Amino acid sequence: MTTITPLPPTDPSLSRPLTTVLPPADSTPSFLITAADKSYKHQYANIYFIRLRNLRDLVEEKARQRWHGIDGNPILVPKVLEVEKSQLCYVVGTVYMDMPLKPNVMEDIARDNSIPPPPPLSKFYSPDDNIMLEDESGRIQLVGKRVIEERLVTGVIVAVLGIETPTGEFEVVDVCYAGMAPQPKFAALEQKMEVDGQLDASTTTDAWIAVVSGLDIGSPSTADAQMQMLTEYLTGEEGGSADQVSAAQISRLIIAGDSLAPVMLTKNEAEEVKKGRRYGYDGTSFSPHPTLSLAAHLLDIARSIPVHLLPGETDPSGVILPQQPFPRAMFGAVSSSSSFSCETNPTYLRIGSGPENVRTLLVNSGQPLNDMFKYVQTPPVTPISLLESTVRWRHMAPTAPDTLWCHPYFSADPFIIPETPDIYIVGGQEKFGTKVVVDGDTKCRLVLVPRFADTGLLVLVNLRTLAVKCVKFGMRDEGEIPFHAPFTVPKLSPGTEK
Repeated sequence: MTTITPLPPTDPSLSRPLTTVLPPADSTPSFLITAADKSYKHQYANIYFIRLRNLRDLVEEKARQRWHGIDGNPILVPKVLEVEKSQLCYVVGTVYMDMPLKPNVMEDIARDNSIPPPPPLSKFYSPDDNIMLEDESGRIQLVGKRVIEERLVTGVIVAVLGIETPTGEFEVVDVCYAGMAPQPKFAALEQKMEVDGQLDASTTTDAWIAVVSGLDIGSPSTADAQMQMLTEYLTGEEGGSADQVSAAQISRLIIAGDSLAPVMLTKNEAEEVKKGRRYGYDGTSFSPHPTLSLAAHLLDIARSIPVHLLPGETDPSGVILPQQPFPRAMFGAVSSSSSFSCETNPTYLRIGSGPENVRTLLVNSGQPLNDMFKYVQTPPVTPISLLESTVRWRHMAPTAPDTLWCHPYFSADPFIIPETPDIYIVGGQEKFGTKVVVDGDTKCRLVLVPRFADTGLLVLVNLRTLAVKCVKFGMRDEGEIPFHAPFTVPKLSPGTEK
């Protein structure tokens, strides 16, 4: 007679910590494009003017503090074209990278249409690049080892200290940014931040958020088993008691873009599109299965924890930033659930886990960082170090609208960071990375979330301590045995990058 050993019952004492999404702060911008803002008649130059106007005073004040009392008594020159030769001074303006490999819309228009365009480059950087500084009056070229070491990108507002050379260039000896924006503080959160991977016993009652990116549902090599394991783990249906305890600490899930794979056209479909097909998609080749599969997983997860879904580069959403929320109706039954939210990309989330325990999260799906990464030499620049620079620049997408498509804002630049978030999450990356950026009393946890379809990693962040841990889902023995296991984050000192 066969004996069946029953599974141990689920611990009835397990319960998820409650967290609440609070209304956005007045100082944080909204990325929703209303009907009044849907205008494309404005020039993109307005964004640069607004950016320079909003950050100029902050950069000037930082530069004044940084260079006050140094030898030579440098003076502030209000316009870049008013710089005098052989006079030590500093000037504030917008960086423009003159790069031969960067896409040029005028060349695209002039190109013979019978010749296919070259494939997009993975890097714009080359030794022939020139760094320019411009404002309303004009433009001046920056030279010198110091400015090259800064690894700047187009659109950054900086102050540069130096002297104009006889040839009309500006020799830079130092560079200054706006620095990290102020950060609202809450009494209950004034405590020492935990070091990566070193969690104390009290963290067993803390609220964690789970972040995943790049599910890539619908791709030819989609990891259906990994996706199913992820769903079961989040709902507490997989693993032993230790896994259930870990899953029970997760208060909500954030999906940071690229949930659906891009639609691949067949050769015949591509020819029809090129000829200008009059009607919509071809019903014989279009498959709704990826959307239905994603909707089914979302429904299962949303029954257990709240879900925030952001669009990404490969998702069926608008290409320009900020990407607007998905239409809820496309996800079927889960669209009627109050625990399912469609967010903009980027988005700010204020999450409270108690009366005074409030954390501000800034999340995007990775397009700004991936675009900036094309501007810099690697190594020495890494994605996490570049993300840290955006916090110190106070701008999350400086290359928009030069090489990153964005909405032609006329009276605002929503990509300016007015307040430093507690957690800055970027999806769509090749590798996991994390770092704590500290500037006085201001601290920000940076988190790079890798593509789940490629790595099988789910990232967890503690809302109290800002500690980070990962869970890896995968297949052993060439896909024969599924598994999931903790992905150990090495012990790091605060501010050390991974």
